[in-house]
Amino acid sequence: MTEPNRPHRWDLVRPDQLGSLPAGAPVLWFLDELTACAAKVLARSEDGDLYFVGRSGDSVYDLLSGALTDRSRLHLLPLSLGIIDNPLLGPMRRGETAQLRANLTEAGLSPAALAGGGPPVVLTDLVSSGGTFGCLTGILRQWAEDDGAAWPEVRRRLRFLGITLRRATSPKTWRWHQHAGWTAGLPAGAVSNVSLDANVWSYFGNWQPKLTRSFTRERWGAEDARAPQHDDKAREALAEALAVVAAGRTAEVRDRMVREIVKEPAIAQPWLRALVTELKLPRPRLRTPPPPGTT
Repeated sequence: MTEPNRPHRWDLVRPDQLGSLPAGAPVLWFLDELTACAAKVLARSEDGDLYFVGRSGDSVYDLLSGALTDRSRLHLLPLSLGIIDNPLLGPMRRGETAQLRANLTEAGLSPAALAGGGPPVVLTDLVSSGGTFGCLTGILRQWAEDDGAAWPEVRRRLRFLGITLRRATSPKTWRWHQHAGWTAGLPAGAVSNVSLDANVWSYFGNWQPKLTRSFTRERWGAEDARAPQHDDKAREALAEALAVVAAGRTAEVRDRMVREIVKEPAIAQPWLRALVTELKLPRPRLRTPPPPGTT
């Protein structure tokens, strides 16, 4: 039986064991945009489990991790599908398919688990064309067919929440889900979007230092994927991610989130009003790592 594998990521909510590993003094120039985006992602999640696919949405996950006392609805799904159809690699091999399925099963995303019922599973990512969502949907559908799981039941649980680059709105605005053929078979309302400032979207998607290396096809089963990164970029990423979590715990950021959430139509739902109440609760101070160079 193939054992699941996933990249190491430090616990940023309980960071007292990190010591002087974080490096630099991050400036969260994107915080206002991130706060509004995270609030809308939460409000449009339909009281489901949020899975942040890949690494692009890490900061949204981190801010919500700091803001919410109950983080059980938040999940990271370290998975890069960008080279899944790379002709240089050829079709997925049997071992790669088995490893991917083991990793997804460990994350609670096997067709059998999805078909068993429960809250919506909301796959969230920065989206350009929706290729990652489409690829993952195809993988789950083929897996359901192989295992005899009921694909209509799996599909009914799935939601796709794209974090898109903000553009001027007009009848001719390009919308990714209207051009992705695989979305035609989804139930109505299965796709929603949250827009993000172009500079922030580009930073998160292309330039932001990340805590982990991209979890691409050739690394799904690699043992060294579980080893923490200690290079300068990883230390810089750690400092910024810790600052984002800490920002999420502040009353200022949580109040801003509440102001955004109450504008959403879903505020009529009891589950979202309960989350607003949670966001208004005070937070105890975290034990944070000492500044670099101190003991």
